[in-house]
Amino acid sequence: MKGDVDVAKDTMRELLEQEEDTQKGKFLTFSLGNEFYGIEIKYVTEIIGMQPVTEVPELPEYIRGIINLRGKIIPVVDVRLRFKKPFRDYNDRTCIIVVDIRDVSTGLVVDSVSEVLSIAEKDIVPPPEVGKGFSSRYIKGIGKVGNDVKLLLNCNKLFSNEETDELNKI
Repeated sequence: MKGDVDVAKDTMRELLEQEEDTQKGKFLTFSLGNEFYGIEIKYVTEIIGMQPVTEVPELPEYIRGIINLRGKIIPVVDVRLRFKKPFRDYNDRTCIIVVDIRDVSTGLVVDSVSEVLSIAEKDIVPPPEVGKGFSSRYIKGIGKVGNDVKLLLNCNKLFSNEETDELNKI
C-alpha cells in the first residue's frame, strides 16, 4: 500500500506533465492540525518526506534551516510557526512541499498533504475582513468544497520582499 507522500508524489508528477492552463483552479491541499489549506499547484515543484534539516544560526524561528535536495540548498520554513501556531513534533505524515515563489525554491513543512483538488472560481470567496491580521496577509480566498472549507494561501504574500531576499541569501 502506498503511503500519503507517495500518493501525493504520483499525483504531483501527473499534474506537472499537463499544460499550465490545466493547472488553473487546482490546489494541493494540506493540513495543519484540524485546519485545511490549499496552495495553487503552479507554485508546487514537488513533495518530499521529512528529512534532516541543518539549522542555520540567527534566522527567524519559523525558518527551520536548510536541506540539500539533489545538490540544491533549499531553505525550509515550518508553516505552523510562520502562522504563529504552536510547534508540533514531526512524524511520518509530516511532509515538505517544495514551492517556487518569486524564483526562490523553499520547502514548506506541513503536518500532512491531503490531495489535489479542483476548486472553481465561483466556489472561492474572499476571506472575511478582520483588520490587518492573519487572514488579510496570507489567505487569498476560502474555497468551498462540499461542506468543507479550504483556506487558500496567497503565495506571493507568504514572504515579504525582504524575507524573500533573506531566503535567497541562504
